[in-house]
Amino acid sequence: MNSQQYLALAGVGSRRTCGQLIKAGRVTVNGRPLTFGVEIQPGDEVRIDGRPVAPPAQLVYIALHKPAGYISDRGAPGQRSALDLTPAGLRLFSVGRLDKDATGLLLLTNDGELAQRLTHPRYEHEKEYRVLVQGVPTEADLDRWRHGLPIGRGAEIEMTAPARVQIDHIERAGAWLGVILHEGRKRQIKRIAKAIGHPVIHLIRVRIGPLELGDLQPGQWRRLSDDEARHLRAQAGLTHSTHTSL
Repeated sequence: MNSQQYLALAGVGSRRTCGQLIKAGRVTVNGRPLTFGVEIQPGDEVRIDGRPVAPPAQLVYIALHKPAGYISDRGAPGQRSALDLTPAGLRLFSVGRLDKDATGLLLLTNDGELAQRLTHPRYEHEKEYRVLVQGVPTEADLDRWRHGLPIGRGAEIEMTAPARVQIDHIERAGAWLGVILHEGRKRQIKRIAKAIGHPVIHLIRVRIGPLELGDLQPGQWRRLSDDEARHLRAQAGLTHSTHTSL
């Protein structure tokens, strides 16, 4: 594993801080000063100023189909959390939240670097949704959504980024839309749909970047393959993933 990533995942500090420690000659591997470009292997003894550094936890990646009625993270006592649907003993957090009444894909991981990249709007990672709305939006309604529109009130008004939106099919309850976003403001889809006069009835997230919900049923989860984990990190501009079995 890359030495700076190893130290960062071991809780030493940010990659920048770890780089400074290496540059200052304060880090040793198997008794020798660590230099940039050296990969740290399983079993290597790593020390900072003579003190041993515990190996970092293995990185875990889980795709979960969050059911309605569950929050995405840890909340107040009595709240059902999607994290409780995964194996006990894993300390994970969700990458991008879904509202309690929404369903669909959650990525659960302990990979903080990946989570930051996938949720930060600067990196513009796609998220895809199927959304049932009341009524049938016109092309003019959808064009407003596609080009971005202001949401919020007073000093809190903000302009949404352009999005890809189309009608997939129409049924008695309303219209199912396909929506692809590159940002994730709080309750963004619900706020935009309400602003164009077609409130959301149901929302399902079906994709985060290259990761798809697939045939997972509500409440089911699966471990990502090593290739999927590497692909996610590569798409986020990251490399050298480690991956644990469940």
